[in-house]
Amino acid sequence: MKRVKPKKKQFDVSDYGSIGACLDAMKAEGYTPVRRLEKPIFKEGEKSLEIHQQVIIFEGKLIKTEQ
Repeated sequence: MKRVKPKKKQFDVSDYGSIGACLDAMKAEGYTPVRRLEKPIFKEGEKSLEIHQQVIIFEGKLIKTEQ
């Protein structure tokens, strides 16, 4: 029984170390980037919330079909 890949998948850049490495991994798995998301991670400062880090996530669409 073949395992079917999902049509869309999210790739977190922090898992791969750099944007280039993330895009290479997407291509190796058979996905092409269709959307880039940036999500802020907040940290409580002295007076208000401050942006601590920015997380980049690519959404990939399946381009290869295995037959």
